[in-house]
Amino acid sequence: MATPPPLGNGTPEVTTPATETLKYGDLAIQQAATEPFEKWPNATDNAYTIHLEHPEFTALCPRSGYPDFGTIVVDYQPQDWIVELKAFKLYINAFRNQHISHEMVTNEIADRLWQELAPVGLRVIGDFTRRGGVKTVITVSKGDCALFAPYTANSL
Repeated sequence: MATPPPLGNGTPEVTTPATETLKYGDLAIQQAATEPFEKWPNATDNAYTIHLEHPEFTALCPRSGYPDFGTIVVDYQPQDWIVELKAFKLYINAFRNQHISHEMVTNEIADRLWQELAPVGLRVIGDFTRRGGVKTVITVSKGDCALFAPYTANSL
């Protein structure tokens, strides 16, 4: 079987048996959903907070199938490990075609980060765009969250 021609960045497309062509980004997102996070050793014993925001979160409403939009905010105090940022971004992007509620996705993200990073403290906030005039903000906290600054929801 011949190798497909490379895309503009030199990465070949991947063709599935159903002749559907996956772009290199699609493949990276699929892998991020199932493989462990790439992570780095924490290089210091200092107590500090890492604050991550992913303002382009999308998933599908499990009831209607309509898209939901929001910002995922993660604060954590690392112990031994730090998540690699591209791995985090790709993992969050993996929810874009999933039918999942605001509550479940926020808890799922928190559970995975807690399991894989084992931080001292973790807070995951799902700050979702209004639907039908209703604003939803879900907060999941695990461990010692004393270092985390108060969160102010966006006004969208």
